[in-house]
Amino acid sequence: MLCERISKITPSYTVGITTKVKALKRQGIDVINLGVGEPDFPTPDKVKEAAIKAIHENKTKYDNPAGVLELREAIVKKLKKDNQLDYDADQIVVSSGAKHSITNALMAILNPLDEVIIPIPYWVSYPEMVKLVGGIPVTVETKKENHFKITPEEFSAAITPRTKMIFITNPSNPTGAMYTAEELKALVKVAVEKDIYILADEIYEKINFGHEFVAIASISKEAYDLTITVNGLSKSASMTGWRIGYTATNRELAKAMTSIQGHLVSHPSTISQWAAVTALENSDEETLAMLEVYWQRRDRLLELFKEIPEISVIEPQGAFYFFIDISGLKEKFPTEKSLSLKVCDDLLEKHRVAYVPGIAFGNDDFMRMSYATDMATIEAGVKALKDYVDSL
Repeated sequence: MLCERISKITPSYTVGITTKVKALKRQGIDVINLGVGEPDFPTPDKVKEAAIKAIHENKTKYDNPAGVLELREAIVKKLKKDNQLDYDADQIVVSSGAKHSITNALMAILNPLDEVIIPIPYWVSYPEMVKLVGGIPVTVETKKENHFKITPEEFSAAITPRTKMIFITNPSNPTGAMYTAEELKALVKVAVEKDIYILADEIYEKINFGHEFVAIASISKEAYDLTITVNGLSKSASMTGWRIGYTATNRELAKAMTSIQGHLVSHPSTISQWAAVTALENSDEETLAMLEVYWQRRDRLLELFKEIPEISVIEPQGAFYFFIDISGLKEKFPTEKSLSLKVCDDLLEKHRVAYVPGIAFGNDDFMRMSYATDMATIEAGVKALKDYVDSL
């Protein structure tokens, strides 16, 4: 009795890992969790206080489907200050997290069987989102030597008459790679020539380790018109559960997404939105403090991974993940259908440490670890990995 599209959806591997970890913990078994992709810092107190204040001031009624005006105006100021981008409030749509923002954009743009180019490795939900709205995800293999960043040649080769959009994640989840301005200009050139939308997932913008972040929409007027900038407060202000994401687009697309959202969910929680105003206007200090800790963890991990010669890693330039190359372990498991599932299952069952299999991101020769946890947990998790590799 279910619709056909549900049969095409792959369950989330990250949710699956989290479910296994929780089940083990309910049994009283301690698990080192390096799979979760959320900051291990609390939401800043001033943000929580803003939410409480909004409740006491009865800011709890329906509001504009595109989001509270004051929040959209704060987003406009943020985009101007951080990214040199000029938008008006009617070009901003606030949604229930970046996932919701992306889904709104896909619903507004795609017709059935339209294609969306998604570079591998990708964030786990991208292909499934495209399928859910009736589109076709076209995944493109990228190269490790290029830090898995798609090139203009790879982009061009994947384009067909049905191509409507390309996803560019910057910084990347799962690799932590960041695109330079020149790399983005080359990709924009292809998109403009073929009139293809760019879905710019920039949720990890604030977490970068000394590399210049360039917003895709800032490349040129043509890029501005074709780019759907997606961002939010989950990573920069540690507000994952508050569910606030947003898009900045041309007016026609913003109007369409507002209409879609108005019918489906009305708008995100007004309490979360008022908290987000404070997060945008007054939490830079907390964001920088988080970044400093992530940076220290990243550098420590680079040293730890040198002690495991059988594997290698891509040095992250942003976000808080390592994408770990485990292809050197293939010969140990010649009959396994999935290397990354086998290794991650072994690590969880035998060493009680959770990593995310690379197959979830489209590359089975890798696995992802998050270092959004304390240093002691990180070191214990890498030691477990070393012990596992040594045991083979």
